[in-house]
Amino acid sequence: MTVTEQLSALQQILASGELHTLFQPIVSLSERRIHGYEALTRGPSNSPLHSPLTLFAVARHASRLSELEQACRRNACLRFDNLKLDGKLFLNVSPESLLDPGHQPGRTRRLLQDLGIAPDRVVIELTEQSPTEDFSLLDNALHHYRAMGFSIALDDLGAGYSSLRLWSELRPDYVKIDRHFIDGIHQDAVKREFVESILKMARASRAQVIAEGIELAEELAVLVEMGVDLVQGYLLCRPQEKPPREIAGLLPLLSASQSNLGEDTGDLQALLLEQPAVDQHTPIAGVLEAFRAQANLNSLAVLNEALQPLGIIHRHSLSDALLKPFATDLLARKPISRLMSSDYLAVEISQSLQQVSRLLTSRARQRIEEDFIITRQGQYCGLGRVIDVLKLITERKIQQARHANPLTLLPGNVPIQQCFTRLLEQSRDAVICYVDIDSFKPFNDLYGYARGDEVLLCLAQCLSEAVDPSRDFVGHIGGDDFMLVLGSADWRARLNRLLEDFQSQCRRFYKAEDLLAGCFIARNRQGQREEYPLLSLSLGVVKLSGAACETLDAGQLASLASEAKRQAKAIPGYSLHVIQAA
Repeated sequence: MTVTEQLSALQQILASGELHTLFQPIVSLSERRIHGYEALTRGPSNSPLHSPLTLFAVARHASRLSELEQACRRNACLRFDNLKLDGKLFLNVSPESLLDPGHQPGRTRRLLQDLGIAPDRVVIELTEQSPTEDFSLLDNALHHYRAMGFSIALDDLGAGYSSLRLWSELRPDYVKIDRHFIDGIHQDAVKREFVESILKMARASRAQVIAEGIELAEELAVLVEMGVDLVQGYLLCRPQEKPPREIAGLLPLLSASQSNLGEDTGDLQALLLEQPAVDQHTPIAGVLEAFRAQANLNSLAVLNEALQPLGIIHRHSLSDALLKPFATDLLARKPISRLMSSDYLAVEISQSLQQVSRLLTSRARQRIEEDFIITRQGQYCGLGRVIDVLKLITERKIQQARHANPLTLLPGNVPIQQCFTRLLEQSRDAVICYVDIDSFKPFNDLYGYARGDEVLLCLAQCLSEAVDPSRDFVGHIGGDDFMLVLGSADWRARLNRLLEDFQSQCRRFYKAEDLLAGCFIARNRQGQREEYPLLSLSLGVVKLSGAACETLDAGQLASLASEAKRQAKAIPGYSLHVIQAA
């Protein structure tokens, strides 16, 4: 298609307004509901400009990007209103469009006013396709959006030329992590570190993080483990003209096989406060009386007819609202839904303490004195206190420190035993791998204990990078003995990568002449000089089925792993020996 034909097609689209808007849900994991929808535009289905990449590229080339984006926003707002969608509407805007001298601010606000959509339900999402240099001018262009009550989101964080500076300069309310860093995150330690750093910066800048482009359940499991709350992607729902309004069916079940073997579950039962809740139609006067009657009551959950949480009312926020002149008289008979906060955290009672802690710390507006809601299969159970979570986490950290290996800080024998016990209680299919370094003692004698400790730290790092943090466990028995518990289906590929990684990483620990010779000479236990091969790993593997869990205890499982390791060490060099648990 020639440039002239493309420009003609663009002119026809702009003249007719023939644009199609699709919506993709953004899901809040903590609140188990749809947080909002991103509006995505497509050209006419029979047009060569159907693809958004082509459509916007041609508009940019023709210097009509601002005009096209305005038409897209208008169409998105109209469709959003026609579909009566709940939550927030995310509208894509490019910085260059905002900086266009022909850009006319105020149109979106007037349209929203006509439709009756409050500005605080709209998020202006900046999409960066080209370098942004005039930050002050862009900040001024966005200022009027903020002044009108709109929120700001920064799209594709990490992909643009200047996205980190945009974050620093504009302080957006949301940041969306580029799909590149989500793709395969369950197999890439570097990507996990990147996302972890984004979460830390978001907490510091009080921004909410959205992970977009999620396509695999394994990716979602890792993000849940890391404490990411807002998620978006094909795994949950593809962009649709009529998107779902409820979360049911969107979230794939995160089965027990995807939970971290190193974490206790069911911790929230100890935190549960079985406080009464109120119906959304309860008069404010009744809620005020409930707080007056119970001096130690800090919060009340607000429920719908199905006993599902709709919001929460905190003592301090209710008091603030009623401090205004005549507020008590004006509001006393109004339903509590008028004053409840819809910005609350709701967690399933089956979630682990660590998961809840990460969700709490990822919420920019969570106050330590504010309670959170605990549900069972979506229905209200009671409340939990943030301070109780902090206390329990502190106790667990102290306990873990007592039982961690002092060199590698990996869980020691007590946590390993606890992991085996949980595994057997849950009747899980898993792979237990006893890891041992060959020739380590003579290496230690020749090179010294400091260099030996470096090797152990190197192996600990290799083991941590080889596992899936959302479902596997790494422990350090002591010395050069380590233990892996793998729930991942691709365990054999992971162990093969571990062998290759350790072999490569160890090269830096040898003297040049030993590396060249492929061996080193040290004294054996009889004091005689002996030639030893370079360090290698022996992996003793026990394949455990759920059915076999009923006939074993943790001690027997450990003995099986030791036997598998013994047989692996009988094989010279890098070895992997597998036995089946009966």
